[in-house]
Amino acid sequence: MSDSELNEAVAQPRTAAGVLFFDETGRVLLVKPTYKPGWEIPGGYLHPGETPSQGAAREVKEELGITPPVGRLLVADWAPHPTEGDKLLFVFDGGILPDDERAQIILDGVEIGEYAFHSSDQIDGLLIPRLARRVHAALDARSRVATSYLEHGAHWATDDM
Repeated sequence: MSDSELNEAVAQPRTAAGVLFFDETGRVLLVKPTYKPGWEIPGGYLHPGETPSQGAAREVKEELGITPPVGRLLVADWAPHPTEGDKLLFVFDGGILPDDERAQIILDGVEIGEYAFHSSDQIDGLLIPRLARRVHAALDARSRVATSYLEHGAHWATDDM
């Protein structure tokens, strides 16, 4: 590697991970943050040295008080934000949350004020557009037992779609 390559600026994206959980009817669990309008999926930014799956599990524990297994990766999304810079976002499959696990949910009350399960046709009205695209892509990947690479929440030109 040359000196110029060593001194070249490289991307240092903010990295976040979230998990999609479902009820028995296929509805998606969304959380409502206390610090901003709208709904989100459970998850958040990674801590230094944390893998995306570890960060997703930690955030679920912090936000919902439960520790279900984090399943396979559904999407990875390169989604720079105009004011926050480069972002790399991961969405994992949390599977169906059984009744007994749902009964153990205890919201942190600081970051998350409420949660609810919503059908896929409600997503566009509840989530900001880039997150809605990411969740729809994750639902599609889950149905195909696939993993999708996205840019700005949209399938990349050579994706397996």
